[in-house]
Amino acid sequence: MNIQTVGIIGAGTMGNGIAQVAAVAGFRVVLIDVTDAALAKGVATLTGSLERLVSKDKLAASARDAALTRIETSTDYARLSEADIVIEAATENAELKNHILKQIEAAARPDAIIASNTSSISITALAATLAAPERFIGMHFFNPVPLLQLVEVIRGVQTSDETAGAVRELTEKLDKSPIGVRNSPGFVVNRILVPMINEAFSVLYEGVASAEEIDAGMKLGANHPIGPLALADLIGLDVCLSVMDVFLKDFGDSKYRACSLLRELVAAGRLGRKTKRGVYHYD
Repeated sequence: MNIQTVGIIGAGTMGNGIAQVAAVAGFRVVLIDVTDAALAKGVATLTGSLERLVSKDKLAASARDAALTRIETSTDYARLSEADIVIEAATENAELKNHILKQIEAAARPDAIIASNTSSISITALAATLAAPERFIGMHFFNPVPLLQLVEVIRGVQTSDETAGAVRELTEKLDKSPIGVRNSPGFVVNRILVPMINEAFSVLYEGVASAEEIDAGMKLGANHPIGPLALADLIGLDVCLSVMDVFLKDFGDSKYRACSLLRELVAAGRLGRKTKRGVYHYD
């Protein structure tokens, strides 16, 4: 399949990042969100990201300008009729994603691929809500999208070989590195990573060490580039909690129970960098 136009649902952190890398790679992008304000914020974010790349001599100013001209924004799902693939990048909520996927399928071409950027929800279960589940696949990017190379390409039971092959090829054209993953809660990276983050919250909650000491320990002792609590703030504490709740529900194993401190911070609205406060303060 010759993919030239990429539709993206959601102009938030993941959606605008995907839009940026697709536009820089030469693809036409149709970015959809529910309000013009959300779209304007998303475009402003990716524009700032492109500006930083130019200032660091990692991107030519002409390439930045060309990328921005390739991005169209709209609140109208009908604009997806021109897309060869549509990537859903909405909040990590199965009910919301199912609703959006049905809207995508109604608006997109019959031969268009539909992908979800979900980090933990079953691709097989999401595909089951669609009339053409063989055209559905998981395409899990990592935050920040412009900087991190990995994309997990997740096949559901229904996903066709043609769909999987086209998405792996697209991933490589986006200058990303795909790994093939079988559908399973959390897939590969989050299955390993998020429980580790949750355990860091338990260590903090039990008073074993301070947040700074926990993060320093994992950076200096395990050679991690960022500590698990700082990483949780970057990911979003609400996202970490959502992933743990999915694990607990799908695996039925108490080892995936979210730390009460993580749940308490989310209840307080302290979600990390995006709210200026999580484990740490961000001015």
